[in-house]
Amino acid sequence: MTKLEDNIARAKGFMASAAENGVMNHIDGASIPATSGKTFEIISPVDLSVLAQVAAGDAADIDAAAVAAQAAFKIWSKTPGSERRRILIRVAEAIEARADEIALTECIDTGQALRFMSKAALRGAANFRFFADQAPSSEDGEVTRTPTQMNTTSRRPIGPVGVITPWNTPFMLSTWKIAPALAAGCTVVHKPAEFSPMSAKLLVEIAESAGLPKGVLNVVNGMGETAGKALTENPLIKAIAFVGESQTGSHIMRQGADTLKRVHFELGGKNPVIVFDDADLDQAVDAATFMIYSLNGERCTSSSRLLVQANIYDDFCARVAEVARNIKVGHPLDPETVVGPLIHPIHEEKVMSYFDIATSEGATIAAGGTKVGDTGCYITPTLFTNATNDMTIAQEEIFGPVLTAIPFNDEADALRIANDTQYGLAAYLWTNDLNRAIRMTDELEAGMMWVNSENTRHLPAPFGGVKASGIGRDGGDWSFDFYMETINVSFPRAPHKTPRLGS
Repeated sequence: MTKLEDNIARAKGFMASAAENGVMNHIDGASIPATSGKTFEIISPVDLSVLAQVAAGDAADIDAAAVAAQAAFKIWSKTPGSERRRILIRVAEAIEARADEIALTECIDTGQALRFMSKAALRGAANFRFFADQAPSSEDGEVTRTPTQMNTTSRRPIGPVGVITPWNTPFMLSTWKIAPALAAGCTVVHKPAEFSPMSAKLLVEIAESAGLPKGVLNVVNGMGETAGKALTENPLIKAIAFVGESQTGSHIMRQGADTLKRVHFELGGKNPVIVFDDADLDQAVDAATFMIYSLNGERCTSSSRLLVQANIYDDFCARVAEVARNIKVGHPLDPETVVGPLIHPIHEEKVMSYFDIATSEGATIAAGGTKVGDTGCYITPTLFTNATNDMTIAQEEIFGPVLTAIPFNDEADALRIANDTQYGLAAYLWTNDLNRAIRMTDELEAGMMWVNSENTRHLPAPFGGVKASGIGRDGGDWSFDFYMETINVSFPRAPHKTPRLGS
């Protein structure tokens, strides 16, 4: 038996229960069908086979989950931070113990390659460990004094919160949102993406087996138009943390307006990687290709626009094209695969539509631009060259292994092109001139920037975008600012007499 065959057999074993019994909602500690009894099916992008029937939750299920979260909040929010830390550390340990199951399930459910998903599962555990360690101090504030008064600040968990996660690396991204909410003392109603709900089922099972009280984490599956909309409108839900498309973020803001919901959005990106002629070009090629062709290009921080100084543009693009042509596309459970199938035929069709758009607008397909095989959602890693920044392929988020290369002349030209987009999530800069790096990063319109590096996350650092790429910041103490209210209490430091009104 080959390694691929062994991985497929183990994945089928892990997913057998879901295939037989379906993927239920999980409310107040119990796995239950949708109130309506309705289900929808999910398919694997590997071969388009049906994986499971999933509970199609709607407003009634969201209401039940919100009531459970509200009841659990009264207890969980008063649980000492040290005890929340102990439980969340146990969740991290349980994730590590089942990391293989999580990774294999995620690969079949989403099409992501195992070489990346094995690390993503462990990233989920790291998220829980990091925020668990912050739980004991999450309520801490500061003291400020004047000659006449002393002000003390503290933080309190905001209440039950809604978490809506996307279909790309769903397990890791759900832990990125859920772990700090739980550490802060909030309870959660989680609405996973309908394309990839399998790992959300695993997370709630793991969390409760590790000692998380029932009702603290609830999961309602369903469509965004029904379950998602109901979650954003439910009055018991005090905040919505969302990862997904910018347009959906706008809808959520409107839907949450009547209940004055706090929102945190991690949205789209059209992120530039900017390469100057003085850069380490070998490293820059590796970073540019890694950040667009790993994870199938289905991530918000992918470097989907390649801006290269004109005098090295042809040579650099030729090197990128060579890398793209040699990337292995294949079954996500094959240890050698780099690019697996895209998440769903609907998304595959969207990504492939840009091949014709590129040529119709005058760009060149220097590598890729084709479908692979007759079964599943496989396409070749693609590079568009001879592009300009006003082209559709340079402005719209394609969200696949597709890179658009644009030449620039000098710093001013690079900045103009880089900032000429509705998005502002991430930017990557390659130069060995420190002064230039400072000048460029001072002017780039992006919430996160990496100089001479691919995306390397530091959990205490803020994560988030500007413009249409998001609202708010994750990571470190910034996460607690979202999930908690800051309270101020003032005490007199000297005898105080309130002015008397009237005679």
